[in-house]
Formats: sequence, C-alpha cells, structure tokens
Amino acid sequence: MGDMFRSEQMALCQLYIQPEAAYASIAELGESGCVQFRDLNDQVNSFQRKYVNEVRRCDDMERRLRYVENQLRKDDIKIPELSPEEEPGAPNPREIIDLEAQLEKTENELREMSVNGASLNANFRHMQELKSVLENTEGFFSDHEAINLDSNRITDPNDPNQAGAQRGQLAFVAGVIKLERFFSFERMLWRISRGNIFLRRNDISGLSEDDETGHKVLKTVFVAFFQGEQLKQRIKKVCAGYHADVYPCPSSHAERVDMIRDVNTRLEDLKMVLNQSADHRSRVLSSASKHLARWTVMVKKMKAIYHILNYFNPDVTGKCLIGEGWVPNRDLPTVQQALARGSKLSESSIPAFMNVISTNEQPPTFTRTNKFTSGFQNLIDSYGMASYREVNPALYTCISFPFLFAVMFGDLGHGLILLAFALTLIIKEKQLASIRAEIFQIFFAGRYIILLMGLFSLYTGLIYNDLFSKSMNIFGSGWQNNYNTSTVTDESIKYLTMRPKTSNFKTYPLGMDPIWQLADNKIIFLNTFKMKLSIIFGVIHMSFGVCMSVINFIHYRKYASIFLEFLPQILFLLLLFGYMVFMMFFKWIVYNDTSTQVLSPGCAPSILILFINMMLFGHQKPLDGCKEYMFEGQELLQQIFVIIAVLCIPWMLLGKPLFIMSKRPKTLPAPNQAAVQSAPPAGGHGGHGENESTGELFIQQAIHTIEYVLSTISHTASYLRLWALSLAHAQLSEVLWNMVFGRGFIFNNYIGAVAIFLVFGAWSALTVGILVLIEGLSAFLHTLRLHWVEFMSKFYEGAGYAFQPFSFKVLLADNGEE
Repeated sequence: MGDMFRSEQMALCQLYIQPEAAYASIAELGESGCVQFRDLNDQVNSFQRKYVNEVRRCDDMERRLRYVENQLRKDDIKIPELSPEEEPGAPNPREIIDLEAQLEKTENELREMSVNGASLNANFRHMQELKSVLENTEGFFSDHEAINLDSNRITDPNDPNQAGAQRGQLAFVAGVIKLERFFSFERMLWRISRGNIFLRRNDISGLSEDDETGHKVLKTVFVAFFQGEQLKQRIKKVCAGYHADVYPCPSSHAERVDMIRDVNTRLEDLKMVLNQSADHRSRVLSSASKHLARWTVMVKKMKAIYHILNYFNPDVTGKCLIGEGWVPNRDLPTVQQALARGSKLSESSIPAFMNVISTNEQPPTFTRTNKFTSGFQNLIDSYGMASYREVNPALYTCISFPFLFAVMFGDLGHGLILLAFALTLIIKEKQLASIRAEIFQIFFAGRYIILLMGLFSLYTGLIYNDLFSKSMNIFGSGWQNNYNTSTVTDESIKYLTMRPKTSNFKTYPLGMDPIWQLADNKIIFLNTFKMKLSIIFGVIHMSFGVCMSVINFIHYRKYASIFLEFLPQILFLLLLFGYMVFMMFFKWIVYNDTSTQVLSPGCAPSILILFINMMLFGHQKPLDGCKEYMFEGQELLQQIFVIIAVLCIPWMLLGKPLFIMSKRPKTLPAPNQAAVQSAPPAGGHGGHGENESTGELFIQQAIHTIEYVLSTISHTASYLRLWALSLAHAQLSEVLWNMVFGRGFIFNNYIGAVAIFLVFGAWSALTVGILVLIEGLSAFLHTLRLHWVEFMSKFYEGAGYAFQPFSFKVLLADNGEE
C-alpha cells in the first residue's frame, strides 16, 4: 500500500547500445516492461528512419499472417491459444529469414489452392447447371419437332436455299438464370421481340450457389424459341445483361442422352479432384494453425523492437545507438540486467550501459498496483491522471468508496447478493479471465470493488437492521410496553405513545432497535437520522480532502500556500459546516426525555433554523418554557465564527497574489535577459505561474475563491444524496416485499405453498434486477461523483500523463482485445 500514497519516482536515462546488440537488448527490455522510450527522431520522416525496411518486412509478414488467419476462419478451423508460458521470445535475426520464407511458402500455397479451387468449383457448378438444362428441357422437345429445331445451325445469308430453309425452322437458346430475375428477363425478351419469342422454364430443385456472391439462391432453367439470326444475337445480349448462363443443348433426344452421359463422367472426375484438393488444403491449414499463434507473437515482437529502434539516434561515429527513456527508480537494476543479457546474447565486445541524466521536464506518472488495487486506481485515473508525485486518492478510495456506496445501499440481503457475485468472480478468476465480452470485462475488472461494496453493505445493513426490508431481533428490543391489556385492546385508541423515559430500559447493542419496524413514525425518525448522518459524513470527507492538500504543499515546497490557501479554506469549512455537525451531536447528547423541560425533546431547536439565523444574524422566538439557543454564549460564538469565516474570503482572494507580487524583483530584467528564466520544478502542483501579469493573478485567484466558497455550500448539500438514495432503496425494498412477496401469504391452505413458490421467483427476479442491478448502479455512480467532485476537487490536480512502458505483455494484451 505504501506504493499507492503517491506515484513512484522516475529517472530519465540515456542508453548506449552497440548496433549488433541493439535488437537483443531492446527485446530484453520489452520482456521486462520498465522503460518508456522517447522519440529522438521526431523531426525525421517515418520513411527516412534507419530501420524502416525491417518494419516493412514485418508489415508484409503481418499481412501474410492475416491472410492465413482469414483462410482458417473461412474453413472454421480453430486457432489454439497460447498460454503465457508457451509464448515465444522475439526471434533472432537469423530466425527471421526462415520465418519469412515459411510464411511466404504457406501464403503462396494457399493462394494457389484458392485460385485452383475457385476454378474447379466454377467448372463443377457449370457442369451441374448443364446437367440440369439437359434434364429439365427433356419435356420441351419431342421427336417430331426435332426436324424443325436447331440451336447451333450456321447459315449463309447469301445462299438462297439455306435462307428459304431457315424461314421454316425454329431456333432456340437454353440456359440458367436466377429465379428472382426471370420475370423481368421474360418481359425484356417479350419487348425486344415484340412477342415473337416462346419462352419455357422449369425450376431447378434445391438451392444453387451464386457465381457473384457465393450464397445459395434459387435458379431456373429456361428455353427461348425464336426465328431469325438477328433475334438470336439480341437474346444473347439480354442473357449477358441479366447474368444468365447460356449452355449448348442438342435438339434430338439421342444427342441429349449422350451429352448427359458425358457430363456425368466429367462431374465424377471433378468431385474426385475437389475432394483431393480439399484434403490437401485441410492438411496445409491444420499445419499452419499449429504455428500461427507463435508466428503472430514473434512477428509482433519483432515489429515492436524495430519500431523502438527507430527512436534511437546513432552517434557521430555511427558505432553506437543512443536512446532515452523514463524508468522508475526501483526498476533501474532491472534495466541494467536486461542490457547485460542483451549484450551477452549478441556476443557484443562492448557492453551496453545506462546513464541517468537530470532534467526539468515533468516525468510520467506511474503507480504500481496489483489486482486488488488496480480497480480503485482506474476509478481515479478515469477522472484525470495524477500529476507527478501528487498525493494519490486511490489509497483512501479503497475504503471511502465502498463505505459511501454502502450508506446508500444498506441492506443485509442485497449485500449478500453482491458478496456472492464478487466471490464467484474471484474464486473462478482464472477460468473467467478468458471471457472477452465487454460488459462482463467491466464487472470482472472491478470484482474486488464489488467485494468491498458487498462487505460494507453487510455492515450498514446491520446498522440499519434491514434484511430485505425486514428487521432482525438479535439482542432483544430495548423497549417495553407499559400499557395494560384493556388500553392496548381498546379500538377507540388508534395510537399508543411509548416515551423513552418510561418504556426504554436499555440501548440496543448494534444498529437500529427492531421495534422501529412497527412504529408509525418510522419514516420520520429514519429521515432525520439519515439526513444528519449524510451531512456528518460529507463534512468529514471534505475536511479530509482539504487536509490532503497540505501534504502536496509540503512535498512541492510551497509552504506559503499552507497559510494562504489551506488555513482559510479549512477555517471556512469547519467554522460553518463543522459547527453545524457539532450542533447535531450536541443536540443528540443533551436533549432527551429524562432531562428537564428546557432540555426536553420538545424544546430542541431546529439545526437548520439555527444555522440560517446564524448566517443572517437573525432570531426566532422559542416556545414557552424553552430557550432559543442550546447553551449559554452560543449567540456570541456563532457571531465570531461567521465573522472569521467571512474574513477568510478576502484572505483566500488576496493573500496568494500579494505574496507572489512581493517575491518578484523590484526592477525589470534587461530585454536580452527576459527570456532566460529558471524552469519550474518537475511536477509542480497547482498555483499560478511566476511570470503571469498582476491582473491575471487576481482574476485566477478570484475564480478559485468563488469556486471554493460556493462549492463548500453546494458540496455539503450534495452529500444529502446519501440520505435520499438510502431512503429510496429501503422504501422500494419494502414495497417489493409487501406488494409482491407478501401476496403469497394470503392463502391458508396448500395453495399457499404453490403461491409462495411462484411469487418468490417473481420477487427474486425483481430484487436482483431492480434493487441490486439498477439501484446498485445508481448508488455506484453517485458515489463516484462524490469522490470525483466533492472530495478530489479539494486537493487533486490531475494534470499528469501516464507512464506507458515498452512491454510485450501490454502489446500482446492490447492486440488480443482488438
């Protein structure tokens, strides 16, 4: 947990690596994942860098891998996944040549098989359609028509004998067309021939493969009878326009039988060739699938290494590569060991070494987390990445977030459901980690947040004594009935008042007394209790946030800000709203039923009215026998608090700008020296720039002051959402019990058992769907807002940028999600 108090210290390092050891050294650094490299060639075009050819080779290998992967998916061949232990390292330069040759061979073989397979499938499909044409046109012809039909006669228009014979002879065109296009095709033929074409069709049974899309469609065989060579040419043009395939079809029965026999022989030969091709393709793809995952990892690592090497600069002699990068101080020995391993693997004569350099540039923010704290850290990072070495709110959010959630979600039963769900995700996290569904990944990443939310909901449910809207009498109620039997059974008396002085004999040890479940003023009591509780938690939470700013001021050595910012802010908050919290506790302790009349509950003043009169210096006439104030000297104390709080406003408004102005030199620097200024310390926090004009200083400080004063009031009121959502959750739970589950208890016979069984299913579904999921999501979002706005705005700047190291693990994980 110590790592989470603030981000880790970072060092800017220079790496000096020999060119022959550069590849192996970067590979070792990628495995360790400790260095965020800086691009020293940002002014150089990407196509002019040293290793651009190697990157292009990797791109070409990635393209081939994608092609092989698409072919595997096309044939529904599953690609086995690699476990982290089986992942290969980055290939050495000698292995790259063999890998490239293997990928080229596999791709060329698959492409050749795809082209040949497409050609064979097209031939097979055409043979099937020709067979359908020959079989389905059998009924269109008869023996006595054969002498007058000819589909392929070649005539000479200059021969008068052939021209005369043609006038008495019909020609025909046979083919196959999609059924959905046939009717438009028929109308077009009728129009171009003016009704001089006789068209017959017969649908092909079953579905046929479409040449264009490859989808299964309905097709039909057609035969168009006509007369004249010009009309024949028009028909063939229409067939081409409608993508209808025209096939030769003899008019005589004997010729068709011989042709069908020949087509069947060719179909059998094509089937055998297609089966052999499919078997060979399956063997090649199966062999490729075993190595594809390893090849993909190797190529991605290799490409990433050359991409990082393009960030390096060669020295003047060209015998050394120089790179820069950010490294956490704790990982400096790890980086040195990785460089030593890289030099050893490449058998370099000169070892690579690292040099830490000083800089005024703001380093990246890096907070080391584990699987428990990563979820809470992600909540903070979603608001804004912390500035370098700024106090990290995630450490305190681990407790405050689930606690404030539980205040709104306080129910023992609903907490058990959350706890059971979280424990399932945690116990089976190894099996569930492979599920890539986006919604599930959100819940899985926050499984430890849900676990703590469930545990804290159990606690608050125990304090509220609320279990699915019912109370538990664990320790025995502290109230007793002092009325006699006749008074209790008197129907004319609607209400019986139980005074604490006479009816309460002990304090319930933990949480709410179960007797409140039966009280008619239950809502009124819980309303006031939860409303005051939410204000108390809100003031404590905001005060803690203001106090956290002191740690930032001390770390960044802005000691003046403690007096000029923190002190007036905490005084303004505590003297007004902290005092209101004090009055709540004072009222709970002093005013009770066992005190005198002046301190009886009937004389207890309203905290809200007292606070309003305090701010307006007003008064309210008390009831007879009561006092306006709770204690002697309260009026004077309140006036002093208000005056000091008002004085804090100009203190915040003018203090810091005047202090900055007093620190500036009395004389202006020379023009040639104005540009020479000391750089601010890395990771500075908040505050105004030393070089801003006086007007800008006062304007910015006025904005901050107005924002803090107004937000102190609005943020305190914002914590009332704790009361509102807690009350709504409890009432909705009670409505579901009374209106749904309670209906199953109205039967006194065996039907009641069946009714309870059925009603319980509906009640369970509504409880999980509405009270746990929807209400839980609502409470989660409200809790998130309380932390982002009300708590973190008091001290958190969030102006940093994330540490993004060169890591093969992160690289492969991101590619896996894509």
